[in-house]
Amino acid sequence: MLTQVAKQKGFITMLPDKDGPSGGGPCSTQGSSGEDPSVSLFREYLRLKTVHPEPDYDAALRFLDRIAEELDLPMKKIELFPRRVLTIMTWEGTNPALKSILLNSHTDVVPVYQEHWKYDAFTAVKDAEGNIYGRGAQDMKSVTIQYIQAIRRLKAEGSQPVRTVHLMFVPDEEVGGHKGMETFVTHPEFQKLNIGFALDEGLASPGEAFTVFYGERNPWWITIHCPGNPGHGSRFVENTAAEKLRSIINSFMDFRETEKQRLNMSQCFTLGDVTTVNMTMVQGGVAYNVIPAEMEVSFDLRIPPTVNLQGFEKQIKLWCKEAGEGITYEFAQKHMNQNVTSTEESDPWWNAFSTTCKAMNMVLEKEIFPAATDSRFIRAVGIPAVGFSPMNRTPILLHDHNEFLNEQVFLSGIDVYQRLILALSSVPAFPDETNPFL
Repeated sequence: MLTQVAKQKGFITMLPDKDGPSGGGPCSTQGSSGEDPSVSLFREYLRLKTVHPEPDYDAALRFLDRIAEELDLPMKKIELFPRRVLTIMTWEGTNPALKSILLNSHTDVVPVYQEHWKYDAFTAVKDAEGNIYGRGAQDMKSVTIQYIQAIRRLKAEGSQPVRTVHLMFVPDEEVGGHKGMETFVTHPEFQKLNIGFALDEGLASPGEAFTVFYGERNPWWITIHCPGNPGHGSRFVENTAAEKLRSIINSFMDFRETEKQRLNMSQCFTLGDVTTVNMTMVQGGVAYNVIPAEMEVSFDLRIPPTVNLQGFEKQIKLWCKEAGEGITYEFAQKHMNQNVTSTEESDPWWNAFSTTCKAMNMVLEKEIFPAATDSRFIRAVGIPAVGFSPMNRTPILLHDHNEFLNEQVFLSGIDVYQRLILALSSVPAFPDETNPFL
């Protein structure tokens, strides 16, 4: 547990227990002969059970306290909601008036079905091939440690950024980000960070190329309510809820098939370029012999930034009208922001990113992220953000069973971030660029 020693205006200062940070245990290899210290640190972080529905965020805070002390970086903690603490470490640049660089990562991970895993998902087992198994190995505890170790190396060699660099560790990304980044981008402390460019998580790539994401699809979670005439299950009752439900399902699933064909027929499209539709819940009815008065169906829609969102909602309204009278719908989630980050070589941020990658002989494939990350909230407030996890030759296993990352791929990623952080923090000042908070 953490001992809270001060709390004022949403800020908390905490001290670690005498027992020190979590981790290790009988499976720990930290400090073991022959293992790179960065790999040991990565495995230690994987063992922290920051897993939903009850993430051990206190363990993550203790871990980060120790890291901040090791790196000799000041750390600020902001309690956005009870037990939802966002942490920021800051490496001040030689010109703090310039816009800063944000290295964002989330501390939480999704649940596991342990019976489907080769090893315990929170012991960070490393097999004979150097594959490290653990929930969060790809999403995204690897990136967190790569940020940390890259900055550790830069500081050790005497490098000093021109622009200030912030490492941010946020809670609750895996459950939508409301108690994390979504709220923080409206917080006064976010404005004070004066961010000019952000890096956040991406995806592994099975091939040689590295995938980089400059935008995201908008998630829409919608429930359609279909009222109808009730009656006895032995009769041909007209205008039933089930008839309307079938029409709605057919409309959505026909559209789904159309988008699937667009993806399969095009050599240029990736998943992020089309709208995915998946029926996720169906509810209604009370008994086998009673025709229900209402039924409902829910869909998970992911809509690319090229789609006119207002026009798409008009299409949904038309499907509802065609299905019958009285049909209504509601959104559990409806994101409307379609900002994308420039990938033009004339853009100073992208030029620094892409040029650095090319200098390391990295091939980049630019895509729209198919799911959702905290980047969408950053872009929504007008800040360019790139989703990037330096994991090539790696199967995509985020949220999947037996999530793993090879230690050599992990170590190579530290090298990548070391050079990217230096390049991005050295982007020359723009005309009249100043920090209004200084």
